[in-house]
Amino acid sequence: MKRRSRPTRFWESLAVLIVKPLSLLLIKHIWRGGDFVPRAGGVIIAANHMSWTDPVLLSHYLYNNGRWPVILAKSGIFKVPVLGHIVAQLLAIPVHRGSTEATQSLKTAEQRLRDGGCVIFYPEGTITRDPDLWPMVGKTGVARLALSTGAPVIPVAHWGAHELLPYGEKKPRMFPRKTFRVLAGPPVDLSKYQGQPMRATVLREATADIMAAITAQLAEIRKEEAPGSPYDPKNTAQSE
Repeated sequence: MKRRSRPTRFWESLAVLIVKPLSLLLIKHIWRGGDFVPRAGGVIIAANHMSWTDPVLLSHYLYNNGRWPVILAKSGIFKVPVLGHIVAQLLAIPVHRGSTEATQSLKTAEQRLRDGGCVIFYPEGTITRDPDLWPMVGKTGVARLALSTGAPVIPVAHWGAHELLPYGEKKPRMFPRKTFRVLAGPPVDLSKYQGQPMRATVLREATADIMAAITAQLAEIRKEEAPGSPYDPKNTAQSE
């Protein structure tokens, strides 16, 4: 039985009523590349992660392009009274980190994709720790989902959310008004990996291609040259 790929009309309308005016009030938008976002069918939105605010701001971008954004959120949020019920009704996917249920979020995301959902993924797994805010080395979960479902991967880069709420801070910097720039690109070509066994080397190479596409989009937004290799937090030499 096919499940819903977007909330009921009531919950969708409520979310739009709250988020859209706030987004328009707090942030100036420069959005490009919306034509690359498919209007129907399962699709993976692979984006860089810079602030706790960018999932909401990126959701506004996707909604403006005709898609309901399915977000992966920490499982603890679903346990918060009222808020937990709301995010569940908005079809967010709980992420159970460091537990035996850690893989359940990917299974749920796979079902959302097969049901025609538009799922936002941050392949880095967390907010970037790169000193210059470039995307880091990605984790392989997104590549695995893309290859197992056949869903297209749309690389989306954004810049500006970190100015509204820098990593590590709890109070947003609302003034002066910030600008949120978004640029989506064409689907990442993963055809050379299709049909290959899901070996670690294959998944790492596919992940590197996805991260390279996101980084290229960000370089265009920033009008800067990206680093020759992505930051790896496991590399102590880079971290020093």
